[in-house]
Amino acid sequence: MEDEVDRLVKGWRKALPELDVSPLEVLSRVSRLARHLDRQRNIVFARHDLEIWSFDVLSALRRASAPSHLSPGQLLAQTLVTSGTMTNRLDNLEARGLVRRRPDPSDARSVRVQITPSGRRRVDSALGDLVERENSIIGTLDDSERAVLSTLLRRVIAPFE
Repeated sequence: MEDEVDRLVKGWRKALPELDVSPLEVLSRVSRLARHLDRQRNIVFARHDLEIWSFDVLSALRRASAPSHLSPGQLLAQTLVTSGTMTNRLDNLEARGLVRRRPDPSDARSVRVQITPSGRRRVDSALGDLVERENSIIGTLDDSERAVLSTLLRRVIAPFE
C-alpha cells in the first residue's frame, strides 16, 4: 500500500540520489498524522464548544489533584504558552464560566485557577468523544502494536520534553 509519503520520498531519491532522505519516511508521516489529528480534534472539540487550547487548559485543571486548582505558572508549564497568552486564555474561559480565579490562600499576591462544574462537565464529555474518535483512528493496530508505537514515539519525543 503506497501513500503520499512514499511518493514524495521516491521523488527526492530520484532528484537527489546522494542524499539519505529516509528520515522523511517516518517524520513526514508523523507530520501528516499530526495535521489529520488536529482536524479531527477541532471537529470533536467544536461539538463541545471548545478549541484545542481550551481543552488543554481545562484538562490540565481536571487532572489536578485535590483541591483541583493550579497556579497560572503551573498551567504555563503544562500547556507551553507564554504568560500573556495564558492570561488571555484564562480571561476567555472565565468569561465562559468554565474556570474561576481565586486568591491563593497561602500568597495574597497570587491566584489559583479552578475548573467550574460546567468546565468539568464540558471537558469530561469532550474527552469521551475524543477517545472514541482517536480509538477509531488507530483501530487498525492491535494492543501490542499500539504499545510498540507508543514506546517508539516516546523515545523520539523525549529529547524535546
